[in-house]
Amino acid sequence: MAKKSPDSLQIALLTYRGKPHCGGQGVYTRYLAKELCALGHRVEVFSGQPYPVLDDLTEETNGEVKLTKLPSLDIFNSQHPGRMPGFWELKSFADVAEFGTYCLGTFGEPLSFSFRVLKTLEHRRSDFDIIHDNQSLGYGLLELQRRGFPLIATMHHPITVDRQLEMQHAKNIFQRFSKSRWYAFTKMQSRVAQRIERIMTITEATKADIHSGHGVSLDRIEIVPVGVDLELFKPFQKIKRQKNKILTTASADVPLKGLIYLLEAIAKLRTERDIELTVIGKLAENSVAARAIERLGLEGAVNFVSGITDEEVVEAYASSSVAVVPSLYEGFSLPAVEAMATEIPLVATNGGGLPEVVGKNEEASLLIETGDPDALVVAIS
Repeated sequence: MAKKSPDSLQIALLTYRGKPHCGGQGVYTRYLAKELCALGHRVEVFSGQPYPVLDDLTEETNGEVKLTKLPSLDIFNSQHPGRMPGFWELKSFADVAEFGTYCLGTFGEPLSFSFRVLKTLEHRRSDFDIIHDNQSLGYGLLELQRRGFPLIATMHHPITVDRQLEMQHAKNIFQRFSKSRWYAFTKMQSRVAQRIERIMTITEATKADIHSGHGVSLDRIEIVPVGVDLELFKPFQKIKRQKNKILTTASADVPLKGLIYLLEAIAKLRTERDIELTVIGKLAENSVAARAIERLGLEGAVNFVSGITDEEVVEAYASSSVAVVPSLYEGFSLPAVEAMATEIPLVATNGGGLPEVVGKNEEASLLIETGDPDALVVAIS
């Protein structure tokens, strides 16, 4: 790659999962690549499946955004999650590492992705001014750093918090053992994060939790808040807000997102009024949320939508009367800033960095305690 100007940087942006609909990290990858190019830099995104959506950015930036695909075994794909790869698919050390960790019950994508990145970049040192890792934090990154690659990493929130909450919500010893094995990769992430020269995160709360949960020195953590596209997320006057329509975003059916508490609140609210809840996200079959909807008699009152465009998300905000972020913990929360940008009334918990994002004195949201359905009822009412 030839440099565009003396001030332009050649940036390798790493994300082991880059599709926007996979959650905030995918959204972050897309918009960071776009805005870095707007500042005059060149960005090459390296990603495993599901890949980022960058075709339009490539056209918009005249090719300054490039996508290099690093195919994984794609064990946890949306069509057949948990599939067993065939032996003929194991063509590299990274493949063997991904398959081996899967057999041990551990999430291995961050580790195997880092090995693929190392193999791909090992002869491209002169191509890049900086390598920016988007929270994969695999061992292969340390080898890149050892070989002289200038490396930084973003940690959106400490996965140790996810592990702690999942363990707390485990129903029996088997579930606790299973969760412990699954989150074993966090030990690797801690070791890598402690050795990377510079870590970026998004709020003071996450900085403190990365320090306590992953053992990263505070003087190596910088705070760079997440932004929102104000040309897209803004008040939409053409659409009338629907009375008693509530909107939330749950990118995964896990305890961290607090969806179960919102469902319990909806059930209580429906004794007084005809409430409708729209969830931007997928409902997993026989999940905790699916069973709660059946137990609470909310069939027909809760609607899940996924794979929608950003424009459709804005329309969903515009047509709703209240947006809710019921999470037990958020490093930042894109849904919160999107709701504020569209000027919809917002109810949020005080989990993690949310008070920093929405303001502590009802500046832009009614803040409530985490895990409290009754508090949600009062705030939404």
